[in-house]
Amino acid sequence: MSDDTQTLTPPDWQTVGYQHVWMPYTQMQTAPLPLPVVATEGVYLTLVDGRQLIDGMASWWTACHGYNHPHIRLAVEEQLRVMPHVMFGGINHEPALRLATRLAHITPGDLNRVFFADSGSVSVEVALKIAVQYWLNRGVSGRTKFVSFQNAYHGDTTGAMSVCDPDNSMHSHFKGFLLEQYSHPIPQTDAEHAAFESFLASKKDAIAGVIIEPLIQGAGGMKFHPPESVARIHSACRQHNVLLIADEIATGFGRTGTMFACEQADVVPDLLCVGKALTGGTLSFAATIATDEIFDAFLSDDPTHALMHGPTFMANPLACAAANASLDLFETEPRLQRVKLMESELSQLLEPCRDLRGVIDVRTKGAVGVVQVRRLHSLERLRAGIVKEGIWLRPFGDMIYMTPALSMTTEQLRTLCEATVHAVQEWSTWAIEE
Repeated sequence: MSDDTQTLTPPDWQTVGYQHVWMPYTQMQTAPLPLPVVATEGVYLTLVDGRQLIDGMASWWTACHGYNHPHIRLAVEEQLRVMPHVMFGGINHEPALRLATRLAHITPGDLNRVFFADSGSVSVEVALKIAVQYWLNRGVSGRTKFVSFQNAYHGDTTGAMSVCDPDNSMHSHFKGFLLEQYSHPIPQTDAEHAAFESFLASKKDAIAGVIIEPLIQGAGGMKFHPPESVARIHSACRQHNVLLIADEIATGFGRTGTMFACEQADVVPDLLCVGKALTGGTLSFAATIATDEIFDAFLSDDPTHALMHGPTFMANPLACAAANASLDLFETEPRLQRVKLMESELSQLLEPCRDLRGVIDVRTKGAVGVVQVRRLHSLERLRAGIVKEGIWLRPFGDMIYMTPALSMTTEQLRTLCEATVHAVQEWSTWAIEE
């Protein structure tokens, strides 16, 4: 444990409760105690000792308007007073139907049918299930495989894990348990696109769909690819009659500079998965949005053609209220304009990292900034150094990255980036010592 975290006396609730909790993505035998957070406001986390940290992660991309936005809070409070939850089977409610209508209006093309889920991983599971059943409902058998891309990450549930990178991901040791899918590099050159089209042509009778995180591959390494790649992948799918699933759980709601990343490629996928920022970081919620053509394949006098899926908390009214309030803010506050400025600010402010020892790339896209390193040594020491700078980031893999709230001011972003640069500068000297 670092000197900085040792000075923070764990509260009783952490000392007792940590013996019974199982933390995510953590080797708990060796990891230091997590930071005890007692409050959030705007872009700040407040620790138990009163310190405030600028959150450069927006809680895994979710708090796009910052924490505790009064408009979202009021909407949830009002909904809590009236109806916190009701099942969605055989029952509708206004917050869900209003949200579905709004999502249909802001997503591109004829993505008009919204299936609500309770997490991003589940929305991917639903998309995979819809894609397979779409072909079955049309009388086509054997199309049960999916094409995903190297460095892909689509979630931690079983089906979602199967379309993550099979070798370079946290799920690689589940080989033999997961369904085997096709993994392919994201094509960028003419030769790579030709190879991808040839692959689709050879396997099209087995492929239900292609799934991609458009423009930014998130947990697989914050890898960027141009809109042209997405457009040409979409074109190849159309040519070979293969469905395209856009996983915009991380990239949706303004993160890349447009409301949805696929807009930059002028692409309408067959299925679109959204989550994370859907409720402005307030409640877990997600959705799988289908085109009219996909939905129509499920309409039949045969009851077995229906989609047999339904999460218990599907269309939770509290989550719908938060999501509707979040969409209000995208309509009334200049989020997308701010993202365009943030991209240039991040690029300029993180650039000093490029010449540091061990750094191999600095890149930005929308409100995402990445400092990629050759090897992320001294990880816990680096994390402690970041906290000492008064900010919160969670480096992993081979990078230090940030996905700040879209509401973060220029001054706050400057503080975040300058603190990051200083922490990386210190980190770059440690390889000499170790």
